Amino acid sequence: METRNIDRLNRTTGVIGLGCWQLGADWGEVDEADAMAVLHAAADDGVTFFDTADVYGDGRSETLVGRFRAERDGVTVATKMGRRVEQTPENYTAANFTAWVDRSRRNLGMDTLDLVQLHCPPTPVYADDAVFDALDALVEKQAIAAYGVSVETCEQALTAIARPGVATVQIILNCLRLKPLERVLPAATDAGVGVIARVPLASGLLSGRYTADTTFAQDDHRTYNRHGEAFDVGETFSGVPYDVGLEAVSRLRAAVPDGWTMAQFALRWIADQPGVSVVIPGARNPEQAHANTSVGSLPRLSDDAHATVRAVYDDLVRPLVHDRW
Repeated sequence: METRNIDRLNRTTGVIGLGCWQLGADWGEVDEADAMAVLHAAADDGVTFFDTADVYGDGRSETLVGRFRAERDGVTVATKMGRRVEQTPENYTAANFTAWVDRSRRNLGMDTLDLVQLHCPPTPVYADDAVFDALDALVEKQAIAAYGVSVETCEQALTAIARPGVATVQIILNCLRLKPLERVLPAATDAGVGVIARVPLASGLLSGRYTADTTFAQDDHRTYNRHGEAFDVGETFSGVPYDVGLEAVSRLRAAVPDGWTMAQFALRWIADQPGVSVVIPGARNPEQAHANTSVGSLPRLSDDAHATVRAVYDDLVRPLVHDRW
């Protein structure tokens, strides 16, 4: 597994991590035995970075990751907080941070959390000095070792990167969302801030397995949030209309190296970007986990492949997403 160093976090991580949203909720049912098998399969392949959140299954994902962590050494667990309350800046207070962190510490069985990220808070939160003073205080108390932010927009990311205590920025980056390449990744690199690339397969679109006839379970966000009914639409299919995403995938297939899957191509494209620290695809079973982690030992894509991604983005996707996030 190829590794990357995150300067402000003072940790080294495998370039492919595991996103654990699927193990909590919103992607259809995953039972506990399958969830634990996914976690161990990823670790067996060299994954050291596991990303969860207090809101995934209302703590279910954190609890499962905590059980897993107790059985494995050398892993970094990143969690997120803030989405369990109404999304107003007034709720981002020191008292709430302490309560949320303490709940995650119990769920994960950790005295000091490795990394806590604000979970896509309202935009004014990023400019509030009191918010970051409260996070600094949690570090001083050793309730958390470091903190970061998960963002929706590039402007939010740039505001966060300018904060001296921010260790990581988590942002949507994939073959259908190229805007972070322009300013966010260079700024993060210059500041020593880690970049966690989420939604790397565009909610599965970039796996190449879906068609116009594919249906998803009613409790799957790809059904109930397709138009942003429950949370930011950018989190579902990266905000790209489903039919446009299918067309983009069709055009990208010509650039996939022989013997590679579409998903491996999409993940390797992200890992190739300068400034990316770790990519966090999810997995519903060990086979998916093994397929994803194999990307950590695959070679860089050709310049022609990268040019194809850019051309497809500029032609099909840019007009729909570039100015939104």
